[in-house]
Amino acid sequence: MQKTILTLLLFLPLFSFSQNCDCTSNFEWVKKTFEENDAGFQFVIDRKGEKAYEQHNKTFRDQVSKIEEPKACTQVISKWLSFFRSGHVSIQMINQNQSQSEKKQSNQDIIDSFKDWDKIDVNLKEFKKYLSSKNKQDYEGIWVSEPYKIGIKKVGNEYLGFIIEADGVYWTKGQIKLRIKEDNSSVFYFRNHSGQEFKSVNLLEDNYLEIGSITLKRVFPKVTPNSKIEKYFSTIEATNPYFEEIDNETVLLRIPRFWGSEKKKIDSVINEHKAKILKTKNLIIDIRNNGGGSDNSFHELLPFLYTNSIRTVGVQFKSTLLNNQRMLDFINNDEYGFDEKGKKWAKESYDKLSKHIGEFVMLKESPVTETTFDTIHQYPKNIGIIINENNGSTTEQFLLAAKQSKKVKLFGTTTAGVLDISNMYFVNSPCNEFKLGYCLSKSMRIPEMTIDDKGIQPDYYIDKGIQKYKWVNYVSEILNK
Repeated sequence: MQKTILTLLLFLPLFSFSQNCDCTSNFEWVKKTFEENDAGFQFVIDRKGEKAYEQHNKTFRDQVSKIEEPKACTQVISKWLSFFRSGHVSIQMINQNQSQSEKKQSNQDIIDSFKDWDKIDVNLKEFKKYLSSKNKQDYEGIWVSEPYKIGIKKVGNEYLGFIIEADGVYWTKGQIKLRIKEDNSSVFYFRNHSGQEFKSVNLLEDNYLEIGSITLKRVFPKVTPNSKIEKYFSTIEATNPYFEEIDNETVLLRIPRFWGSEKKKIDSVINEHKAKILKTKNLIIDIRNNGGGSDNSFHELLPFLYTNSIRTVGVQFKSTLLNNQRMLDFINNDEYGFDEKGKKWAKESYDKLSKHIGEFVMLKESPVTETTFDTIHQYPKNIGIIINENNGSTTEQFLLAAKQSKKVKLFGTTTAGVLDISNMYFVNSPCNEFKLGYCLSKSMRIPEMTIDDKGIQPDYYIDKGIQKYKWVNYVSEILNK
């Protein structure tokens, strides 16, 4: 009975607002919940100033007062949240509500809702004849990005991507699916016709077109396949970790993600090829597009790069009634996978946090943890870790550990910079229209060594003159020299 009462009390702040579900009420709930519970809120206010925050709020209050549609409201609140940081914060529609909304629409309703979308009429037979006559390939052509077949044609000063084949409901023939502008920036429109802007477009050896994280493959005019590019895309699109021998002196580990659910797969690949790794001079660890997960997932990589003790600076948790509920979730909800030892830790943490409501609490005894191993392996002698702008969170934590090794160099581009404010928690809005995601902890590296909105820079910056499919070979050459 006491536990039931406690749970209800913990959720009282969520429902202290009126059950009016207009955008203004939802915005005010998000603002109050974030201000009172997010671990990074005050840090940003101290850095940007109260006046900037007041003006930010005034701007968005004016916007939300005019919005009636829940999806549009969610998008505006998401922009409001971007004031605080670029990652580890979110607002998203609850799937159940989305699916119910979609069920209310027939296919014809959906078609009608997009009937006025910009389109161009292209005679496909004549377009193919024109493409075949070109001496040099550019963006113009016929491309596939499942489930769409898209033609790209230059019209005026921009390239327009139009639908050739699609589902016939959300997208129909001739509708504009993408735009590539004169300055090489672009807009790509998703299933619901919402657009995302990208700063640049990259054409890989005529075969592939990269627009942000979206890849299109040319199907007409047909060009000679490039095995190296085909290999690159099979690598970058891999969902499972794998091992590969590059040459007699270099091996590669590809790890697409550090999710907790991936740990067994990662450990299995490492254990299967451990003997080979420990006999080879160079090791490349390719973690491009690895957005993070669980710190425990990269633990088996550390012995390969170890040369001296690895110091890890800990975090402090912001204690509030709402935030501390997560510890009870760990105990009461089996989907988190906590064993009895883990549940004991959660209970002890909950008790400690509950004694310091409104404060930042360090759950570990020491602010710094040192990791040591019994052996410094002779091989690999050189370790190159390939990184890019899509690395964040746990992946950046791995890089902070790896950079302390004398063997390791980082290659690529600066990471995302989403690590200092962490441990996300999700709560439903009062009317269950969306989930707010915010953070419970703040790194004790702040303010001396911040990563958020800066990222971790590579030791070897790989500039745009070296195409992405050549990165592994580039790193291999540097390590072998």
